[in-house]
Amino acid sequence: MPGERNDPYRNFRFRVEIEGLEQAGFSEVAGFDASFDVVQYREGNEVITPRKLPGLARYGNITLKWGSTESMELYDWVQECINGTVERKTVTIIAIDEEGGDVATWQVIEAWPTRYTAPGFNGSGAEVAIELLELAHEGMTRTA
Repeated sequence: MPGERNDPYRNFRFRVEIEGLEQAGFSEVAGFDASFDVVQYREGNEVITPRKLPGLARYGNITLKWGSTESMELYDWVQECINGTVERKTVTIIAIDEEGGDVATWQVIEAWPTRYTAPGFNGSGAEVAIELLELAHEGMTRTA
């Protein structure tokens, strides 16, 4: 279409929304992918090359990284899981254009924490203290 921009989105302009949580910005989101198992099948009267059929869909775990602050919301979600209450949430990852508008959205369903990593500390360092949260989930959809 005339006037339509086809420039790729920048990977450093994004935001993450986690259903019911108000956690501030994230410095990195990685691992949201989908793949399919391949099931090979061959009947006795067919050629020697097996047919390949789609099997189960699999989704990679998503890793979120953020600078440690006084916010405890994500840690509390992890702690609830440790205590036996696994609350699944919808996670939305949104790419933002140069003007600050939403341009692409991926929605992850039934996500829950599978790993939490506290920041490391170094007395001679100057880096930001980073927390990490890994989420398992049951599906991913690009909604825009």
